Amino acid sequence: MPTMLGFSKHPRTTTAVILVAVFMTNLDLLIVNVALPAMGEDFSGGGRGTTLGSLSWVLNAYTITFAALLVVAGRVGDRIGQRPVFLTGIAVFTLASLGCALAPNLGTLVVARVVQAVGASAQIPTSLALLLATVPAERRTQATRSWAAVGGLAAAAGPVAGGLLTEVDWRWVFAVNLPIGIAALVAGRSVLPKPTAREAGPLPDLLGALLVVFSVAALSGALVQAPDRGWTSGGTVLLLAVTVISGAAFLLRSLRHPRPLFELDLLRLPRFGAANAGSLVFGVAFAIMLLSNVLWCQEVWHWSALRTGLALAPGPALVPVVTLLTARAAQRFGHGPLVAAGGLLFTGGMVWFACFASVTPDYPRDLLPNQLLTGAGVGLALGTLVAAGVHAVPGHRAATGSALVNSVRQISTTVGVAVLVAVVGSHVDATSHHDFRVVWYTAAALSLVTSAVGVHLSRGRGQGPERTGPAAPKEAEATGRALPQTP
Repeated sequence: MPTMLGFSKHPRTTTAVILVAVFMTNLDLLIVNVALPAMGEDFSGGGRGTTLGSLSWVLNAYTITFAALLVVAGRVGDRIGQRPVFLTGIAVFTLASLGCALAPNLGTLVVARVVQAVGASAQIPTSLALLLATVPAERRTQATRSWAAVGGLAAAAGPVAGGLLTEVDWRWVFAVNLPIGIAALVAGRSVLPKPTAREAGPLPDLLGALLVVFSVAALSGALVQAPDRGWTSGGTVLLLAVTVISGAAFLLRSLRHPRPLFELDLLRLPRFGAANAGSLVFGVAFAIMLLSNVLWCQEVWHWSALRTGLALAPGPALVPVVTLLTARAAQRFGHGPLVAAGGLLFTGGMVWFACFASVTPDYPRDLLPNQLLTGAGVGLALGTLVAAGVHAVPGHRAATGSALVNSVRQISTTVGVAVLVAVVGSHVDATSHHDFRVVWYTAAALSLVTSAVGVHLSRGRGQGPERTGPAAPKEAEATGRALPQTP
């Protein structure tokens, strides 16, 4: 693998800049959920004019764009240098955050979120490469752990930070990124290492990226609008048709294009395909759990955003703790048992809430056990599925495999939010109790499927990466650097 970057003269400052920027983008993924009800109330003038289906695009526009551009942005970094792409990503993300904070209406906010995702997609694939270039070889394992820990810290801080900021004004959820982004950009221009070598070669299939956006967005739109307009309405049927046509076109291009966005042939590898299937179904369940808990607390229990954030903090806070404590178990027993156990714990948390949740708040009985069980389940399963997928591919396909795993996770989040809206409907209140139970049981069933994937992975324990056929040295060199995994 060629040397891309020279070592920084200020390693500690450089590390801080990179980790702060990564924390900012990861935190943004979590705090927006808590602020969503406040956005709807603001844009509807305190009434019920803004539906949950419309609000869901604040989340889905971001994740769809991020999933489609992750590979493209990483490859652009390889060609022109990780440093300029990373700094551009910070600048775009920060400016878009200002646009989100000043958005006069929901449509403007959704557009600004798309631009935010463009900036995030430029930061995530380049951040770990820059971080590893900052430290000597013997400290790279520690640096990688620090990078991963930032995601866990953001997960733990997200609900509380979102609640605190929303209590002031939901626009502060985005405005808080401005001083962080500006400081990271100014410091980064001074201390980040500069590229010493660049890779050649074509970009991934850009039309394929657009087809992914069309397909996933159309599917999400169909699910979101179906409760109001009907599953057989002309608009819903049209969106489903766009989903099928654009999805089929993407599959055909991926099989024939010399540089596909996602190398789908990797899915033929049994353990890699299984890990991605597990990531998809568990990601849907996780997205359902995260947003449904926020809506339940604020729209059914009528709790404030701050109280909601505090109530939901134990689950995310438990994720990095469980991940850290079970690291040796993954090495000893393999990925499968951890995924299976995580799926079962998550199922237990969702079933518990479905059985005991009442419109009269009882946090110790209803929500706290849900948070502890699902938090432990996520800590066991989510990161382990990513690791299982990356481990299942040969070393020279690690970057490609990692990119596909990460994109599947983003797409699953979009689908999970859309499924929630399709089941619960556009307006949420105490009369939605039955619909919430349906969606909680749906998430429980999906996490049971995740456990089945874990059992399947257990059967392949001890095997090395699967073979996909010979690769040219140039290809191995170009793809040998794995993209980082987002928390």
